[in-house]
Amino acid sequence: MPLLQAATAVRENAYAPYSRFKVGAAIRSASGAIFAGCNVENVAYPEGTCAEAGAIAAMVAAGETVIAEVLVIADSPSPVPPCGGCRQKIAEFAPQDARVTLCTTDGVSRTMTVADLLPGVFSAAHMDRA
Repeated sequence: MPLLQAATAVRENAYAPYSRFKVGAAIRSASGAIFAGCNVENVAYPEGTCAEAGAIAAMVAAGETVIAEVLVIADSPSPVPPCGGCRQKIAEFAPQDARVTLCTTDGVSRTMTVADLLPGVFSAAHMDRA
């Protein structure tokens, strides 16, 4: 459960003074490396960063560009899916069959694929004639 451990640990570092809703995310790259991110709020709400985006940025900063698996954890009654923007960010770097596990701090989880998370994904293929 290295992804769960990484996401749980980084969630504690989330900067969420406004919503008090801490989120942690961990991704395993194709090489097997694990990258984690937490949400970072800003008083100007649209300027914050989601946990998933932070984990992806850490992966890319390390020179990797392929997500093999994603795990997101939050203190919620049910597993919380990534926002729409993060779904598209995940789809940019992950194959459609990559596993996405959504967890609560109480141990409830739901597993799906990137395709389940974002059906009808916008991809580079849509821009082939550009």
